[in-house]
Amino acid sequence: MLAIFRKEINQFFSSPIAYIIMVVFLTAVGLLLWVFPDTSLLDYGYADMGSFFNLTPYVMLFLVPAVTMRSIAEEVRTGTLEWLLTKPVSRWNVVAGKFLASWLLVALMLVPTLLYYVTLYQLGSPAGNIDSAGVAGSYIGLLLLAGVFVAIGLWASSLNDNQVVAFVLGVFFCFLLFMGLSEIAGLNVLGGLSYYVSYFALDEQYRALGRGLIDSRNVIYLISLIVFFLLLTANRLKR
Repeated sequence: MLAIFRKEINQFFSSPIAYIIMVVFLTAVGLLLWVFPDTSLLDYGYADMGSFFNLTPYVMLFLVPAVTMRSIAEEVRTGTLEWLLTKPVSRWNVVAGKFLASWLLVALMLVPTLLYYVTLYQLGSPAGNIDSAGVAGSYIGLLLLAGVFVAIGLWASSLNDNQVVAFVLGVFFCFLLFMGLSEIAGLNVLGGLSYYVSYFALDEQYRALGRGLIDSRNVIYLISLIVFFLLLTANRLKR
């Protein structure tokens, strides 16, 4: 698994893809949070990162599938996946190595955003007047949400050898689980099932972690989703 992990990391940073995705992410989030008046943190009047944590998942909906779209689709297209699976490495090691490398890349994109917290911490009146527990919980939720998106993106990449199709499928399934279930539950056409459908929506789980109280049920659910989609990916490789 470590060999696959190192291989993926080297591929990411030996090409401009990783740097372009990082720049696009930080630019998009920076403009939304500090420049655009409707979402600017400076117009809030108080130190709060709610706008950042509300908007970032929508940016990640598109950028995470862009990170994962080539992970398996490109291996299938070039025939290197068949060669890789003949080596003394299990399918699970291949999937886990690719997942951890992509997840690490997304985590590295989030590291510079800690400057936003430091800035708001200093701008608070008095300094430090910010809900640090809520920020910590939201970052944990954001990392777990990114992990789910990465796992979905890997699965989508395993369904087809075309990177564009893998990207579109990744965005679709991420959007469906993040927002689609909540919207379906809001239609009230499912009766008593609407509550359970909304509970399993990713945005509900993510918002629950952002309240600053880390509930093990939310963490276990998100981790279970990651494992579920990784198992689907490994099963797809078996076929």
